[in-house]
Amino acid sequence: MLKLKGYAGKLARVDLTNHKVRVEDLRWKWILKYIGGKGLGFRYLYEELQPKLDPLSPKNKLIFMTGPLSGTIAPATGKYVVVTKSPRTGTIVDSYFGGTFGARLKFAGFDAIIVEGKAKNPAYLKIEDGKVKVEDASHLWGMGAYDTITTIKSDEGNGKLSVLAIGPAGENLVGLASINVDVIWNAGRGGVGAVMGSKNLKAIAVRGEGRVPIADEEKFKIVSKELTEKSVLTENNIWAKTDGTPAIVDLSQTAGILPTRYFKNGVFEDYDKINTDVVKAYLAEVRACYACPLACKRLVRIRDRVVKAPEYETLATAGSNCGIGDFEAIVDFNYICGNLGIDTISTANTIAFTMELYESGILKRDMLDGIEANFRNKDALLKLAEKIGRNEGVGKTLSNGVRTAIKKFGLNPQKYAVDVKGLEIPGYEPRGTWGMALAYSTSDRGACHLRAWAVSQDAFGSMEPKTFKDKPALVINLENLNSVKWSLIVCDFWLINYNEMATLLSPVWGRIVKPEELKLIGERIWNLGRLFNIREGFSRKDDKLPPKFFNQSLTGGSTAGAKVSEEEFDKALNEYYELRGWNLKGIPKEETLGKLGLKPP
Repeated sequence: MLKLKGYAGKLARVDLTNHKVRVEDLRWKWILKYIGGKGLGFRYLYEELQPKLDPLSPKNKLIFMTGPLSGTIAPATGKYVVVTKSPRTGTIVDSYFGGTFGARLKFAGFDAIIVEGKAKNPAYLKIEDGKVKVEDASHLWGMGAYDTITTIKSDEGNGKLSVLAIGPAGENLVGLASINVDVIWNAGRGGVGAVMGSKNLKAIAVRGEGRVPIADEEKFKIVSKELTEKSVLTENNIWAKTDGTPAIVDLSQTAGILPTRYFKNGVFEDYDKINTDVVKAYLAEVRACYACPLACKRLVRIRDRVVKAPEYETLATAGSNCGIGDFEAIVDFNYICGNLGIDTISTANTIAFTMELYESGILKRDMLDGIEANFRNKDALLKLAEKIGRNEGVGKTLSNGVRTAIKKFGLNPQKYAVDVKGLEIPGYEPRGTWGMALAYSTSDRGACHLRAWAVSQDAFGSMEPKTFKDKPALVINLENLNSVKWSLIVCDFWLINYNEMATLLSPVWGRIVKPEELKLIGERIWNLGRLFNIREGFSRKDDKLPPKFFNQSLTGGSTAGAKVSEEEFDKALNEYYELRGWNLKGIPKEETLGKLGLKPP
């Protein structure tokens, strides 16, 4: 079997039920077809997971996966991924971290960790130079994620140690639960923290002194340096270094797609109180993922403490969508979510939903533990986030997101739901960017802005935003491209193309990689995710926007009066399926699967 360079060549399979660890070789036959990261994680989960399984059952798998570029000098390759079946949506889900954990896992001798079963008592994993130990975590249970990470680093020695952990939300199986790493980065979406908590796994600490094998190190150094200078540190990407995602606040405001007051408006009167200029005024320092020249992560000084700055998605969902133009309040919200371990996007949208119900008189103070949940009420934002993260009081009703809360409140989902496949809509109002409308609907993990960031081409670019013309092809191309990026793994801040990815991967693998080969791999990975979801019962009926975006018009700004045409949307979805080689039910055709080397579920 061909063993390519760029890999440690091993994975650690951890059976928490029996406290056993087995070290296995990677399945090399899958590498050329799936690379690593998203692709390889999807393949393992698809192969090993029993269909229709409860995501919170011990039989679900939690797969932490790196790619062949992880731990190398290639720029913008510090991310890594967790893959599992989502308790939020029931779909396959891949959620990404930044930082150094992925690099250190490779240095410790592993490309992946597959966690199975459920520990009898709280546990954490300690990984160091080829060894994996299951340690007692009883003393950590109940701690916030930040406190857990700090405690483990203090106990184990901070040097070259990276730690990921869940907070109380994950422990309590809150559907919005996330995983934090090194206090700065999060894998937020899809309830991955709840899966980790369902296994009684509190944290994973990793340290290693190894190296990533490269087939042609000299060529790789030259290529990495050239791409850093000529592609990464250029106008297309440099905004990540100078501003980071907060720069998008002004772009969305101008385009009329900044979600405001639970997706009622596309502009926010206080946008300039939460934009990049405000972040810069509070800026204390910046941090970078492993070997990244962009250093996009911002830390701000608030009331004599330095904490992580909110990203655009948090500024949009906790800020404008809750009607809150108070930057410090959003920073506090961000901190609460990070330490308790909950996804800021879904949490903020669930709170915005609650605020709309409160202002319309459907919810009363006595139903919300005495909280006055008006839009613009920063105290309500923070109190509700605490209750959701701790799964207390009304937080129990809200802790699994909008769709579940609608059922518990006995409301009509046609009127109030703003999600796709159960995952809340991110920070781009789809009535003003129809490319994102299609991207949200076809996303494999539910509403996601990253599967295909089509807004960059329509509302922020040269394409007409309020039409589906050429959008199906655009969305497909981006979904396939990103499937390859996230298998290598390359960060979203580098707008890399197939030629550049092939140029990087060739000297690592030690064989010539062609762009056309990568395009086919991207298509294969996307179709594999589709097969997983079909096996779980998903179909065309789930590739749908919330009715609100078809039936209600936006108010205010350049998109006032805009709504998505349901007729045009259905036509665009048909075109998307046709271009994908799927039938009108959204199922891949036999010839499509044959071309990709896949079989029906």
